Amino acid sequence: MEQITRLGGRRPRVDDIFDYLQDEILSLRLRPGDKISEADIAARFGVSRQPVRDAFSRLANLDLLLIRPQRATEVKRFSAREIEKSRFVRAAVETEVLRRAARHCDARGATLLDAALARQEKALAEKDVEGFGALDYDFHQTLCRIARVDYAFDVILAEKAKVDRLCMLGLSKEHRMPELVADHLAIAEAVKDNDDGRAVEMGRRHLSRLDETIRHISETRATYFELEEG
Repeated sequence: MEQITRLGGRRPRVDDIFDYLQDEILSLRLRPGDKISEADIAARFGVSRQPVRDAFSRLANLDLLLIRPQRATEVKRFSAREIEKSRFVRAAVETEVLRRAARHCDARGATLLDAALARQEKALAEKDVEGFGALDYDFHQTLCRIARVDYAFDVILAEKAKVDRLCMLGLSKEHRMPELVADHLAIAEAVKDNDDGRAVEMGRRHLSRLDETIRHISETRATYFELEEG
């Protein structure tokens, strides 16, 4: 196994291991159900098991790893119930964010939205699926800033992270990117027009895009999902 001895010119620590594994999981290079070993990761980074154990614990708290005593640690499978819960919370928060953003958007806010959309259109032209994922986060954070509720993005970030792998699967087909950029454009136009009702409507339509992805993945890749009790 290739050993990673230095990151950023220094010896890797728990943050480096956490960032590396989170990226591997969210990018689906490590897929739901894949098993990973403390010993293997420690050897790869040239460290003891303790920082690896700490990184595993942080990833488990984000519902990205399943750690079980005396059994192999594995990448957490999707939970239909947790996805539903996460999307409910996010929809409730983003609805209020969009209402406030539309009411507070001024010329500066409009400029920020236009810049965010320009970056997305560049990613679309370059077919940069991974880069678009990061720009999606930036767009929603910008809306929170315009709404004067920066702290709301912490909630959105936490809930969005729980379904990012599904979003990545949804974006694996490049035809989805134009649809999402169009959604963001419609949201931005409503916010710039100070039309809170239309902003909320466009936001709900945007969030509903994942419905088809969830249905498709649950049907074609059932092993990616936990078996739900009851």
